[in-house]
Amino acid sequence: MWAGRPEEEAMRAQVSVILPVHNAEPWLDECLRSVWQQDFEGSLELSVFNDASKDKSMAIIEKWKGKLEGSGILVVIGGHDSPSPRGVGYSKNQAIAQSSGSYLCFLDSVFTSNGPTVVMPTWFCSRAWFSHVGPFDEGGQGVPEDLLLFYNHLRKGGGIRRVDQSLLLYRYHPSAATHSVLESTIWTHRVRFLEERALPHWATFTIWNAGKQGRRLYRSLTAEARRKVVAFCDVDENKIKKGFYCYEDSQEKPKPRVPILHFRAARPPFVICVKLDLTGGAFEDNLRSLHLQEGRDFLHFS
Repeated sequence: MWAGRPEEEAMRAQVSVILPVHNAEPWLDECLRSVWQQDFEGSLELSVFNDASKDKSMAIIEKWKGKLEGSGILVVIGGHDSPSPRGVGYSKNQAIAQSSGSYLCFLDSVFTSNGPTVVMPTWFCSRAWFSHVGPFDEGGQGVPEDLLLFYNHLRKGGGIRRVDQSLLLYRYHPSAATHSVLESTIWTHRVRFLEERALPHWATFTIWNAGKQGRRLYRSLTAEARRKVVAFCDVDENKIKKGFYCYEDSQEKPKPRVPILHFRAARPPFVICVKLDLTGGAFEDNLRSLHLQEGRDFLHFS
């Protein structure tokens, strides 16, 4: 627990908004305006860390500082002007370290996440819990620091609560930091986490999707995990008519031939490699018709 003088306690915010910034000049006004317009009635703090911006980001932050503080929002500004940025993970850690709030609300001046289902800027957590699972990986460019922290959160027993409202607008553009993280890097982390957390509890499982993504998942698994795959399932009659998928690159002899079944003929548990909201609700209806329990009978890997 934070121990300090009474005046320090009075200055502590209930919520710290964590904002890493790197060359965010085109979007900062809109970003900071969103903080200024918050309707939260408790004490709010904005903690900004400037990661070697070479544009006018700092001038915009200073311009907003007085307006934000005039509305009761404490503003803490840190940063460095080294020749090169240290990365999103470093900037978030520094912004958290200089903040005081009991709760952390993450905000990006640009969209800096790629791949996870629960996208980084939507996170809201207690400082105590972040201290338990953090800090962010500071490997810099190419490291999915948000996904790695989220997996640590799950490993340590963390849960998720969903708010069924649109509370955040994402901005996605060519210079966003997300483009430094390769899709293959995200995929590898996701597969390894699936093998670490879920597959050890299942003796066998079925991959729901006999198409490109399902076959890619199968090929990405370790040999031990592949041997647990008893079938692929699908609704596409053309795929089902093929009867099986043969993994030609396998070193096993004979090469594995995995049956392809209609989803109603397959048995759970399932690892689902079908993207949601792309079939007009048909996939979701099919899944609901089986009356399965998520986490026990199926997991989404879409």
